[in-house]
Amino acid sequence: MNNAYAPTVVTNPDGTTTTLTAFQVWGWRIPFLVSVALLAISVWIRLQMQESPAFQKMKAEGTHSKAPLSEAFGQWKNAKWALLALLGLTAGQAVVWYTGQFYALFFLQSILKVDQFTANVMIAWSLILATGGFLFFGGLSDRIGRKPIILGGCLIAALTYFPLFHQLTANANPALYAAQSNVPVVVKTNPADCSFQFNPVGTAKFTKECDIAKALLARSAVNYTTEAQPAGTPTVVSVNGKDFPVADPTFAKAVPAALTEAGYPSASNNPTVIKAANPLDVFTGQKLMVIGILTILVLYVTMVYGPIAAALVELFPTRIRYTSMSLPYHIGNGWFGGLLPATAFAMVAQTGDIYYGLWYPIVIALFTFVVGLIFIPETKDRDILA
Repeated sequence: MNNAYAPTVVTNPDGTTTTLTAFQVWGWRIPFLVSVALLAISVWIRLQMQESPAFQKMKAEGTHSKAPLSEAFGQWKNAKWALLALLGLTAGQAVVWYTGQFYALFFLQSILKVDQFTANVMIAWSLILATGGFLFFGGLSDRIGRKPIILGGCLIAALTYFPLFHQLTANANPALYAAQSNVPVVVKTNPADCSFQFNPVGTAKFTKECDIAKALLARSAVNYTTEAQPAGTPTVVSVNGKDFPVADPTFAKAVPAALTEAGYPSASNNPTVIKAANPLDVFTGQKLMVIGILTILVLYVTMVYGPIAAALVELFPTRIRYTSMSLPYHIGNGWFGGLLPATAFAMVAQTGDIYYGLWYPIVIALFTFVVGLIFIPETKDRDILA
């Protein structure tokens, strides 16, 4: 009889074998099965809800839109507000939200090499500590306005991301932080052979020597520079002055070994990297500092997200409100926010700077600040029945 809890050995296409735990084989499905209960609860809640008094009044009077799509986006007087809401509110809100939660988790795990459990514990504590900010900033927006809080959150985030992420590295993985400053790594290649490794759906293949070299270094969280070479020159990675040709069959193993020898910590032996034994194992200076930095990032999220629903509702007239606000909200969060991790990684791989990807949310947040400051009106005192 097979033991459902025993590890499963699978054969890879290259002939090697990989051992999968029970969770990797089938256990990951359990949360999705449990979510069926949450789905039932959400359906029940939705069935108990009624339309807003404003919509009911409009429907009773027969003044609701018969063609909301064409009215919302086919008429410039309405479509311009959807565009301004996207560029002046939700684009910045989205990148600040995704940076503070999703990219911070990606950065901890993929860049700083913090194990999955510890990274999630750190993020979970920051969410617990900062969640009250949604209520605080939502309530504050009722008193001083939606615009100053959302745009203020975008501006403060853009101005402080670089020092915060530098401190995150220094505290979460001190050995890595030191190596990035002290170990010179150079990719010697023809820049024309290097691709911008943007791969949001994971299907693109980057097989040029330059791409292989930069992807390996980016995944290893190595800061490196690029030294231009003439066309046709083989790509070489130099670690502390020692060259490793990408075409060498041992390249994938030789470079990590050289990095470790030069001072970069290995994934299996790094006593300085932050590690939590359990969800309550957070009461050390290093862990509290990391949680504090992450909490600040989540507080930025609460600033931009707490008032955003009210701001969008108040920006559009009742007859086309739902249709009009759906486009800037979903494009802002789905495109500007959802593409952040893939875009940031491609920027890191392209430049060799692990912080360079932060320019993506910074530029968009600053752009939203400027557009919102000039074109978005304050809406907190608007009559939403109009």
